[in-house]
Amino acid sequence: MNVHPLEDFRYCPQCGTSDFVVHDGKSKCCKGCGFVYYYNSAASTAAIILNGCDELLVCRRAQEPARGTLDLPGGFCDCSETAEEGVVREVREETGLDVIRTTYLFSLPNRYLYSGFWVHTTDLFFRCEVSVSSLPIARDDASELLWVPRNELKESDFGLESIQKGIKLFLSGSF
Repeated sequence: MNVHPLEDFRYCPQCGTSDFVVHDGKSKCCKGCGFVYYYNSAASTAAIILNGCDELLVCRRAQEPARGTLDLPGGFCDCSETAEEGVVREVREETGLDVIRTTYLFSLPNRYLYSGFWVHTTDLFFRCEVSVSSLPIARDDASELLWVPRNELKESDFGLESIQKGIKLFLSGSF
């Protein structure tokens, strides 16, 4: 059964009435004040960072969803931030590394359950080159950082569906 993406939103955010009904496949409309709310995906980033030994830097997720599984450094873009700025900030927050160059690779849709709510994202994958002047240290949403040889990567070790698909694309040599 397909559930409307705004099923969890029961009251109009403008006037508070419960007469907030499905308008179309991605929006709801308030019958009281006429407010229409469109639900759009949030921008999120994922960093592909390789070292000189052809090893990929991966994080172990410290938080739900998919706590304990592997992930790529990255996360939500802040308001008024470009995707490139977002991936640079997220890499610094999770690994302490300074990104010196980003190259956009591809994007994938994603959704995951967070605090009982389905969050829809567009995950933007970047190849990131980092400064060699510092060593990565797990922080923020990462409980551990690992350098995994490309030939030992398994998409099934990654907990989020879009990251699994991204790893599959990466391993296919398409990017």
